[in-house]
Amino acid sequence: MQITPLRGSGTTILVVDDDALITLNTADIVTEIGYRALEAFSGAEALSLLERNNDIVAMVTDYSMPGMNGVELATAARKLRPGLPVLLTSGHAELPGTIDHDFVRLEKPYREDELTERLKSLLTAPTA
Repeated sequence: MQITPLRGSGTTILVVDDDALITLNTADIVTEIGYRALEAFSGAEALSLLERNNDIVAMVTDYSMPGMNGVELATAARKLRPGLPVLLTSGHAELPGTIDHDFVRLEKPYREDELTERLKSLLTAPTA
């Protein structure tokens, strides 16, 4: 786990991906647009960070990870933090048909401007 330097508003976003390069790149983008990024490389590590850090206001997670996929992680995260905004990233054109979720999606590979717009939209959307 790494914590990127605080810049901008200080709003903390949890970035989760089992691919370290993707995690670090996404965390860099999150930091560049004015948020604080916490990085996790597995679902279990992400849940632990959510339990210990009350300032996390949203999560960006990959769908395809070993042990716990992104939908399973997001569902578990919302048990800890009901209404937590979740951005689900995936390199798969479509997720398996048995997956039912209301998480915002962003297809990989994504550009910095796409991630930025999706995050801003996610963070300004009214909560249920």
